[in-house]
Amino acid sequence: MYKIDVIIPTYKPDKSLVELIDNLEKQSVRPEHIIIMNTEKKYWDDFVAGAGVAPEEKYENIIIEHVSKKEFDHGETRNRGVSLSSADYFLMMTQDAFPRDKALIASLAKALDEDVAAAYARQYPKADCNLAERYSRKFNYPNEFIRKTQADVSRLGIKTYFCSNVCAMYRRDIYDKIGGFTHKTIFNEDMVYAGNACQKGYAICYVPEAGVVHSHNYTCMQQFHRNFDLGVSQTDHPEIFGSISSETEGKKMVGQTVKHFQHIGKGYLIPHYITMCGFRWLGYKLGRNYKKLPRTLVKAFSMNKEYWE
Repeated sequence: MYKIDVIIPTYKPDKSLVELIDNLEKQSVRPEHIIIMNTEKKYWDDFVAGAGVAPEEKYENIIIEHVSKKEFDHGETRNRGVSLSSADYFLMMTQDAFPRDKALIASLAKALDEDVAAAYARQYPKADCNLAERYSRKFNYPNEFIRKTQADVSRLGIKTYFCSNVCAMYRRDIYDKIGGFTHKTIFNEDMVYAGNACQKGYAICYVPEAGVVHSHNYTCMQQFHRNFDLGVSQTDHPEIFGSISSETEGKKMVGQTVKHFQHIGKGYLIPHYITMCGFRWLGYKLGRNYKKLPRTLVKAFSMNKEYWE
């Protein structure tokens, strides 16, 4: 049986992290270690005080590494987490994603054939999720298993490289051959890795039976900042995104979401949704052209402001 570690970057964790760790410890395949890459030790200390118990005292397999906010990087912090692991497979998760059942780890591991670099889980909306975000989950996470390689780019476009570190499992041997996650990245380290893997002849799998509950109700400005950083990441990695467009897929999702609102008799939601999409599009376009913008504006538009320090 393969050894599997879980790696979770955390920032200002709350009591829900206790629930996540408990859920992971009860998986049918229990992780060898849960490695927590926490940003700012003071926030961890606050979390422990509020939770009333330190996870590392409750479970013997918890490893905690603290980084400063200035040190945190979407790619390199995860690389540091992997360096603490000697497992055959490692599962990347975020602190706000929760396994739907006890078979999450087992289902993802089963998909990691010798040529599969990563396998990612289906994301289900939380109970409070708005209808637009709920539909986007349906659009991005269908019912069918998908195995993607470089040969699928002409058919799937940018979706070939889609992979999400909200919940994705990686083979350590392929990770080492590829060179890990990009060492400095503002965002999107998962898709950069997946694109790199596909271009080197490996596959990426989507495993719908592996499910996590994860969603956000972002405001228009939050969508703007996120998509600005998305645009920056694509501009910074022309080797992955230079010859492939994400706008076609975006337009497709907008059109299908509008039709969905009409179909369910919620047409009154369309104006706000279109406004939200406008903020996304503007953020993305500005991010793609960030090199032409003044540094002060770049920092103001970005979600990850420390990146520009």
